[in-house]
Amino acid sequence: MNAQFGHRIAMLLPEWLRRYQAAWLQPDLLAGATAAAVVLPKALAYATVAGLPVQAGLYTCFIPMLIYAFVGSSRPLSVSTTTTLAILAGAALQPFASADAGTLAMASATLAFLVGIILLLAGVLRLGFVANFISEPVLIGFKAGIGVVIVLDQLPKLMGTHIDKGSFGHNVLATLASVPHASMLTVLVTICMLVILLGMERWAPRWPAPLIAVAAAILATKLLHLDQHGVSIVGIVPIGLPPVLLPDWHLFADLWPAATGIALMSFTESIAAGRAFAGADEPVPRPDLELYAVGLANMGGALLGAMAAGGGTSQTAVNRLAGARSQLAGLITSLLALVTMLVLAPLIGLMPHATLAAVVIVYSVGLIKPAEFIDILKVRRTEFVWALVSMAGVILLGTLQGIVAAIIVSCVALAWQVSNPPVHVLGRKPGTNVFRQRTDEHPEDETFPGLLLLRLEGRMFFANAEHIRLKIKSLVLQSQAKVVILDLGAVFDLEYTALKMLIEAERHLSQLGITLLLVGLNPGVFTVVMQSELGATLGRERLLFNLEQAVKRYAAQTIDAGGCP
Repeated sequence: MNAQFGHRIAMLLPEWLRRYQAAWLQPDLLAGATAAAVVLPKALAYATVAGLPVQAGLYTCFIPMLIYAFVGSSRPLSVSTTTTLAILAGAALQPFASADAGTLAMASATLAFLVGIILLLAGVLRLGFVANFISEPVLIGFKAGIGVVIVLDQLPKLMGTHIDKGSFGHNVLATLASVPHASMLTVLVTICMLVILLGMERWAPRWPAPLIAVAAAILATKLLHLDQHGVSIVGIVPIGLPPVLLPDWHLFADLWPAATGIALMSFTESIAAGRAFAGADEPVPRPDLELYAVGLANMGGALLGAMAAGGGTSQTAVNRLAGARSQLAGLITSLLALVTMLVLAPLIGLMPHATLAAVVIVYSVGLIKPAEFIDILKVRRTEFVWALVSMAGVILLGTLQGIVAAIIVSCVALAWQVSNPPVHVLGRKPGTNVFRQRTDEHPEDETFPGLLLLRLEGRMFFANAEHIRLKIKSLVLQSQAKVVILDLGAVFDLEYTALKMLIEAERHLSQLGITLLLVGLNPGVFTVVMQSELGATLGRERLLFNLEQAVKRYAAQTIDAGGCP
């Protein structure tokens, strides 16, 4: 009885804790401490990107990471805030920027709580697959746009100036106009921070550069009294645990559109990072469970003043490279955030804003990856345009509107691809039974007088049936063929509208004296055809297994008719 009770209790524990191995303890402790040295300074900086006090970043490293460790399915995933989530939260909270600190904190908590609700609801509806609906080129463009916006937003802080925010063009001109008013001492602090961050990234990549830069800036402020010489610092940071914040239900109507976009990006970044750093011997992150985990992390964090949270690629990479074997590493990072809140908060108040801006810029520039745009252009010019459109949407329309633009571009791209499938004209490689698309690279491929070989690909359904019909008609008219063979081996589904199109196409070709044959039907497509008028018309003799068989029959019939194959 006791053994059975113990087994039931054990089953309530997270999977990683039930299977925990003693050999994992040391690497997990080291990874958690190393990740904290990188994640905590970045979280402080990202809080300022969202227009929130720096302590909101600490709160986001505490509760969300703690909750995720017990609920999430990814062992190395580090959950706090990211560049993307910070800028999206900042855009959503812009209407509250001039409000008092209490109202702003309440709005941020409500936003995070609402993000959590949306993620939980998506988990209940099993919508984990939605993360796959944003194409990689569109995501690359979106992140690059985010990077540009963040860099421009932080530039005045590097100079110790202030501008009135507006459109992207306005901000560019205002930033340029503020250059003559820059604080030389602030610029000097900025240069020192950039030297530390970039220098260590180049020559000591394993060292916690953000922590060292922050510590150096705090020490300089303490010793040199930089705040008394025009360098803006963070100021008072409350010590101890924050008060519990209940969401303001009245703000839901105003914040839910932004929360939906943030929830989408939070989940997309989390699942991408979890998959990217999953070990070969570890469970693959489960999308629907991740929705629950990240949702609960956001809701729990919101109650203690955390901003919208999610898994980050860079911080997860640090966690994994430092040796993390399980979610215990995340727990260690969370506990170190708690220690910082309880003990080190006064020191954080001495940090210059220029230091935080430098950290933000150094790690946000990484979102802008020209090499990835070039790689896309080499492969697909159309998708390169999608990436540019997505980036322009973020820069010119705003970050939240940019998410909508990115989703629309992805959906339009998907719709275009499925509605305009290729119809390839085939030839046979000499001396083989290999049939391939005819191109200028292979002019020697065999063709057969009076015979047109066409290959269709993908799903044939109502959205692309008309495009396919027009393409087939055009190719038939150009070829002057007497026999048309459609290779459907790459067609995995034939929907009723597309079936009707084939029936009409066969009838039209028959009126022109052209014979239609179908080749390579999979069992599902074959069943659909045979249960229709098309199956009765074609019969078994015009439904063949492969192109080689079809070409041999055509050649034999041509010889029997006295022609030359």
